[in-house]
Amino acid sequence: MAKSGLDDVVAAETVLSHVDGEGGHLIIRGFALDELAGHVATEQAIALLLHGFFPDLPDRGTLAAALGAARVAVFAEVETSGAGLAQLDPIESVRALMARLDDGDDLDVALKLIAAPAVFTPAMLRLRKGLAPIAPDAALSHAADTLRMLTGDTPSKERAAALDAYLVIVCDHGLNASTFAARVVASTQAGLASAVLAGLSALKGPLHGGAPGPVLDMFDDIGAPENAERWLDDAVMRGERLMGFGHRVYRVRDPRADALKSALRKLAASGGVDDARVAFAEAVEKAALTVLRRRKPGRSLDVNVDFYTVLLLEALGFSRDAFTCVFAMGRVPGWIAHAREQVLEGRLMRPQSRYVGPMPKQAA
Repeated sequence: MAKSGLDDVVAAETVLSHVDGEGGHLIIRGFALDELAGHVATEQAIALLLHGFFPDLPDRGTLAAALGAARVAVFAEVETSGAGLAQLDPIESVRALMARLDDGDDLDVALKLIAAPAVFTPAMLRLRKGLAPIAPDAALSHAADTLRMLTGDTPSKERAAALDAYLVIVCDHGLNASTFAARVVASTQAGLASAVLAGLSALKGPLHGGAPGPVLDMFDDIGAPENAERWLDDAVMRGERLMGFGHRVYRVRDPRADALKSALRKLAASGGVDDARVAFAEAVEKAALTVLRRRKPGRSLDVNVDFYTVLLLEALGFSRDAFTCVFAMGRVPGWIAHAREQVLEGRLMRPQSRYVGPMPKQAA
């Protein structure tokens, strides 16, 4: 019997990450998520993921400088892009710009691909508002420079730390749809850019990385804490999915949700998030869990990574239609690490299918 959605099918062995859906744990290269989130910068997470996959990978300090140089290099694509590109959905414009980068399997290609969404996303968002894109500053950290290119101001250390936490939290997550797509393409030896573009194309789907934005739409519709339980109950009774709840793998609470909630609270403590906005989200979460326990008692549905993502990225100044682009900023290093692992240790992926269509008359 074929496994629908490849549930429980092991398609690869990896040293990169382990998702424990029953226990609610995420391990990234030997570290529990809570050992990394809020404790290491994006550059450190990138170094951790890429370790062993590039012979010329520099140490963490030099890697930060190399990544800064890569941001400067890819900005040339913004300067030569047509004005119409910014009128597309952000994920489409970012994907189009990334498709212009050179392909290959070396570290230079990898760093430019990692730099690309951090440069292209702010540029396209500014162009859409009629503002000039801001060139990267290679001397800043990856997170701080991304926010500076978005707003024009060097961010506070608290805001940069919040984006760092998010990018680290989402950097890798087992063999999810986008990572699997990246590994399949990498297995053909098509090159890192091709693998990353495959991952990006999968990420934009509403059942994967395209899910965070609609959580804010749900918040808008609910309006106030006192409306939450009735609105959510009506939505469940209509058969609608509650955005930000439930996960394909986790049977308990998504550990990334708590890590994001912690990052959000730290940002709120510095005045970077309206306390009332956080309290509203917590009220919606509580009401949703009450409704889900009542209406779906046989299912384990808890808050997932999308729920608190939206408040964090909203507070940092990203528009909701660009949230998937920010997700990609964090996930590209993971795709690249998986692609290199597949090329170095795997083989061409070629699963079988079972034919269930009609047979030719002569074979009947």
